[in-house]
Order: sequence, then C-alpha cells, then structure tokens
Amino acid sequence: MQSKLGHLQLNVQPGNVAFYKELFTFMGWQVIAESEGFLGLADTNGTSLWCISEVKEVSNDYDGPGVNHLGIDVSAQADVDAVSKYLTERGVSLLFETPRHRPDFSGEGDGTYYQVMFETPDRILLEIVYTGPKTA
Repeated sequence: MQSKLGHLQLNVQPGNVAFYKELFTFMGWQVIAESEGFLGLADTNGTSLWCISEVKEVSNDYDGPGVNHLGIDVSAQADVDAVSKYLTERGVSLLFETPRHRPDFSGEGDGTYYQVMFETPDRILLEIVYTGPKTA
C-alpha cells in the first residue's frame, strides 16, 4: 500500500480567510476553489489545504490534545527569511526565537533545519521550514 497526505481542513474565522489566501499564494500555492468563507489551495505536489469558516466559538490550544502545528517545507533557507519578513511586515509575531537554525533537528553534517514559527489569527500554529545545506 502506498499513501500520502491528501488534504487538510482548517476551520477559521470568516474574517481571516484572506490571511490564509495571501500567505499561501505568497508561498506559491494556487487557489483551486473560492467562495465566501471558503478557500481551497494546492501546492505543487497536489496536497490541498481547505479553509472553512463555519466554526464554533471555541479557542484552539495547540499544546492540548490534537494537532500541534502544520509544517510547510520550502526549498531554500532564504524562503524562510522571506516569509519571516512577509509576516513581520503584517504585524504577525514570530514565536520561539525564530527564524533560527535547529541543530537538534538537523542531525550531523553540513545540513540545517531552519524554521520560523507563528500563530495565524485563528491561533493555528504554523512552521515554515527549510532542510538542506546550510547557507550562512
């Protein structure tokens, strides 16, 4: 049997759908469906992300049971920096002293695990990460 991740659904506040559209299209994802309070995005591998705005008024706690965060791989260390700048320019706080290299995750050798972490307006924890040769 072969399998792969097909899609994820994020339940978001209606007023925050534009945040996800702008962020993910900035990172090269394509809009595949869109209507009021509904957004479908796809990456180059066909994995899709669906933002649905029919949500209950409850708070998300990523340190509680359930999914902790969503990690998005990028192809260059500079991409992490570009997303960090994009977020900072929009007033999004970067968390956990990121962007930074994580030698505890990169293993031995010349590679790196370079990440930025932040919360979306819906308190969904996202990580943008590059793994590969370290470039400064």
